[in-house]
Amino acid sequence: RLKELFNEFWDFKDKEEAAAYLSYWCDLVKESKIFPFMEAAKTIQAHWFGIVSYTETNLNNGVLEGINSKIQLAKKRARGYRNIDNYINMIYFIAGKLKFDYPLYST
Repeated sequence: RLKELFNEFWDFKDKEEAAAYLSYWCDLVKESKIFPFMEAAKTIQAHWFGIVSYTETNLNNGVLEGINSKIQLAKKRARGYRNIDNYINMIYFIAGKLKFDYPLYST
């Protein structure tokens, strides 16, 4: 029941209503004394501002996580760079969506 109630949170578009509902849900969790839900409520309270702000902006850090994944892959693939500047250049090359205009050679 608590899980289903929490899923209703994502339908809110008003920040104040979402905060009130989330507070209500956290109170229900405290009354239930179900340990995994209590841990989830602690995490929600620790990240309260970002979670409530999501209702207005619909922004999350999924894109940043994807870019970080690409950077970590480049780091593993290279197994070390000669210096930090080369590593930074590789990050820009992979994650920067750079477009190069190569000169055309005619034969």
